[in-house]
Amino acid sequence: MRRYKFTISGNKYNVEIKTLDEDVAEIEVNGTSYQVKLGHEIKKTQTPKLVRYTPPTPPKAPVFITPGLSLLKAPLPGTIISISVEPGMQIKMEKPVLILEAMKMENNIFAEKPGIVKSVRVAVGDTVMQGDILIEIE
Repeated sequence: MRRYKFTISGNKYNVEIKTLDEDVAEIEVNGTSYQVKLGHEIKKTQTPKLVRYTPPTPPKAPVFITPGLSLLKAPLPGTIISISVEPGMQIKMEKPVLILEAMKMENNIFAEKPGIVKSVRVAVGDTVMQGDILIEIE
């Protein structure tokens, strides 16, 4: 079938593979016949996957909600670029209360209900995540 010449530690060997079945090969080495049982193929290890370390986030201060209080939350992550209300100010639903920059776009954020601003929890330049409380409305 196939013929090979090997030199191992200075010794020369003429090897001929006569037959090759599933896991048994009949070979002849320098005129002597052998039956050799073939081992299983050793699989190469795969490159390990990188797992990025995510540091734990510090717990946020508890939020106490007063009955009748409405919380205006960030609809998406972004940066506060303008605030047009302050505590004690009367607001209406159709007027924007702040502008949030997200994905290189300015988004006007409107109050969900009319009322009086109790507190503004953000400042211009703050980065907020989705769901962060921006303004409390009574």
